[in-house]
Amino acid sequence: MKFKGTALVFIFFLFFSLAFGATADSQKSEQQIGDFSLSGYGEKGKKSWDLAGKSADIFTDEVKLKDVNGNLYGKDEDINLTAKTGDFNKANGKVHLEKNVVITTSKGAKLTTDSMDWDRKNQLVTTKDRVNIEKDNINITAIGAHGEPNLKKIALNKDVRVDINPSLKAAADPGGLGVKEKTMITCEGSLEIDYEKNIATFNKDVKVERPDLTIYSDRMDLYFSAGKDNRQENKTSQIMGNNKIDKIVARGNVRIVRGEDTSYSEEAVYTAADSRVVLSGRPKLVFYSTEGLENASFGNTRIK
Repeated sequence: MKFKGTALVFIFFLFFSLAFGATADSQKSEQQIGDFSLSGYGEKGKKSWDLAGKSADIFTDEVKLKDVNGNLYGKDEDINLTAKTGDFNKANGKVHLEKNVVITTSKGAKLTTDSMDWDRKNQLVTTKDRVNIEKDNINITAIGAHGEPNLKKIALNKDVRVDINPSLKAAADPGGLGVKEKTMITCEGSLEIDYEKNIATFNKDVKVERPDLTIYSDRMDLYFSAGKDNRQENKTSQIMGNNKIDKIVARGNVRIVRGEDTSYSEEAVYTAADSRVVLSGRPKLVFYSTEGLENASFGNTRIK
């Protein structure tokens, strides 16, 4: 989405100044209006964004907003942003939101935080505060985030936790690849999510906890795949909907614990379809039971 109609913003403030007889000196003092609304239009006169609120205090360089409600209108998805207060910068059009900030997409994803900077021109939202992202069976928490307002691409800065709960579709389709058991993933570093490619990358001290195993590594790529019923859906809805984990690729100081058995390697690929792990890069296995050794081989090691 590209936002046009910036001139409309300046026309609004010009009209306001004329209507109240404002001069350069008087603009330095506070002025207040109620039920304000600004809009921008793109190609063919279609509205691309709007910003509204219960009241606005006008200053020389900025507008103080209360009960903010903003919208971005895209080709495939719309985004709504709300907050109790906000500051609108007249020069660059950037908005700073505070207190109960919520981003909601028309696909059903929801982000909440205490403060947010919204750069309409560059299609970017950023925050240093704790964030919570949820949709259907996935919940993500972290400290700090930056990315696209539609949440298609977003990076979470640190102390990340992802909870993937069993999905209703998986319960109804026992033979499918859906998430049937709860999975929790944590990392101290950043989490980078590319919803269009269906990839989530975890960095620094990554840990995956599932009922059947625990995986530790320096870095981890989590891949999602669309189910049979979702092939015609937009990819954005697949990764943050009733997801199907395709595989997990762990790299760097990989350690996998299954019951009393532990494996070590430089890389491990876990496929959800058969709950199989393939180890590579100086694999080492420590068994506390001889059961199932007929399924294990050394070199590039495969464990089931």
